[in-house]
Amino acid sequence: MKKFALGIILFLSLAFTVTSQVKLEKSEMNPALLIIDTQNAFMPMMSKEDQERAVQMMNYVLTMFRQLNLPIIRIYHSSAEYGVTPDVPEFEYPESIQIKQEDLRVIKTYPSAFVRTNLDSLLKAREINTLFLCGLSSVGCVLATYMDAFSYDYQAFMIKDAMLSHDAEYTDQIEGMFNALDLETIMFMLKISSQ
Repeated sequence: MKKFALGIILFLSLAFTVTSQVKLEKSEMNPALLIIDTQNAFMPMMSKEDQERAVQMMNYVLTMFRQLNLPIIRIYHSSAEYGVTPDVPEFEYPESIQIKQEDLRVIKTYPSAFVRTNLDSLLKAREINTLFLCGLSSVGCVLATYMDAFSYDYQAFMIKDAMLSHDAEYTDQIEGMFNALDLETIMFMLKISSQ
């Protein structure tokens, strides 16, 4: 357990160093929103209270990105083993999340949305360099995608209160460790980048 904790501390130190070295001027930030795995198959595994809070925050962020005409990418997890494939209702997002058919879509089979998908090429084709992440799980696919984003030369931010996991305390810890951004900070960043 001590080795695991030391590994996390070393990773966080490295992530902080990398993050602090990436300085984006207002004209250089080209953001996109990634909404990850908030599918009908997985949402019921989260508490109702957490679902309501996270869905409300996701919808605020979705609205913000739409108003600024910024890309929204919906990420779907597909697993034949668990019966979550594109041809079943469980694969889709619940109607309470305000995604649209015209939002870009990526289907993945690994925790990270970068592994064996077209996400990186989709982002690079649009010259996107900054990612805002929300969805589930904060300790699984959101975290894996966040970590991989830096390996692919993206600046990445988690969105506070817009992530879920099977345990709300774990989500709180992830938000704290990785400095998840609140809505006001995101709004400020996006307004500056759009000027």
